[in-house]
Amino acid sequence: MISTKGRYALRLMIDVALYEANGYVSLKDSSNRENISIKYLEQVASLLTKSNLLLSYRGNNGGYKLARKPREYKVGDILRAAEGSLAPVACLQCENNFCDRKDTCTTLEFWQGFNEVINNYVDNTTLEDLVDKAKKKLENNYSI
Repeated sequence: MISTKGRYALRLMIDVALYEANGYVSLKDSSNRENISIKYLEQVASLLTKSNLLLSYRGNNGGYKLARKPREYKVGDILRAAEGSLAPVACLQCENNFCDRKDTCTTLEFWQGFNEVINNYVDNTTLEDLVDKAKKKLENNYSI
């Protein structure tokens, strides 16, 4: 299961992508728009910055910007930066499966297939895809 850290990482990345045209995006503004605690966003932003997904700037008018264009981000990279492995079972979390039962496990192939489906989905969805959907939702919520 994806934790709040992974979910908030995606929301923060989308928010930054939507609002960075006006300069660096402050966590205070993101916190207000996304209704996420600023303390939690600081932790998430730190993970994303350390993974070179966000650029940070301190001081007046400081905040965060994307390190590259939204189309260049795979959702899987964002989730892995926040969550680590996305494997559905422990024996698939490492490249080498060290499980004692790997040669006789009757469910291993199922879990490998499930893991492949998960990774294909998150690695074939870009931040740009999510930003485009967010823009449509924001346009639909606009009223005069």
